[in-house]
Amino acid sequence: MTGIDPTPDQPPHRPLVAILSGAGISTDSGIPDYRGPNGLWRRDPEAEKLVTYDAYMGDPEIRRRSWRMRQESPAFRARPNAAHEAVARLERSGTPVRVITQNVDGLHQRAGMPDRKVLELHGTVRAVTCTRCHARSSMEEALARVAAGEPDPACLVCRGILKSATVMFGERLDPQVLGTALGVAKAAEVFLAVGTTLQVQPAASLAGVAAEHGARLIIINAEPTPYDELAAEVIREPIGSALPRLLAELTEHPSN
Repeated sequence: MTGIDPTPDQPPHRPLVAILSGAGISTDSGIPDYRGPNGLWRRDPEAEKLVTYDAYMGDPEIRRRSWRMRQESPAFRARPNAAHEAVARLERSGTPVRVITQNVDGLHQRAGMPDRKVLELHGTVRAVTCTRCHARSSMEEALARVAAGEPDPACLVCRGILKSATVMFGERLDPQVLGTALGVAKAAEVFLAVGTTLQVQPAASLAGVAAEHGARLIIINAEPTPYDELAAEVIREPIGSALPRLLAELTEHPSN
């Protein structure tokens, strides 16, 4: 026999797993969602102005209120929960994982996901950027200035208006980040939409793109979404228990 069967020595095929995460994945960390039945925008419609670009840029009082809101944001006190940790554990197992998140809290990275494997569609609350010269610095530094008595801190480089490095209402998503996310959605063999209503475009369309390109679409969300009919599986259980269990199964049976 001249040939050697390589099959026994071949590692199991590990599919590319893409995870689109929304606000629901972070509620167990104490960060409220925005559009759910008890979401912030439903409870306080005025709060939406604080993260609307034109209102923010045109009204100093809106900016001062925004900085006070940032001081009180639960995102800075939040810790990763079981769902974030399960995603990071899957990545450490050797499974190719990419996270596409609508969240700005940075909890995927704090749980251990490498920065380069997390695409933050809506930016991050952990940094600030100047709207004039685009200089970038830490949110921690800006909030320290607010606490020291600057209610609307200006850019230290050019004195322009500072904002959080998040995508406000009225701003476009970063085309490079969105383009990379689109490529991940097309390449994924398994695409999980977790804790997202799949109503905010263009992020929501990534689920449809993944399904159209042959991915196994799994949706974990408390409420129905417009993409449920395309999904191979829809899970209504709490994310903190459902996602760790599902990802553990992917680790044990990567080719399923």
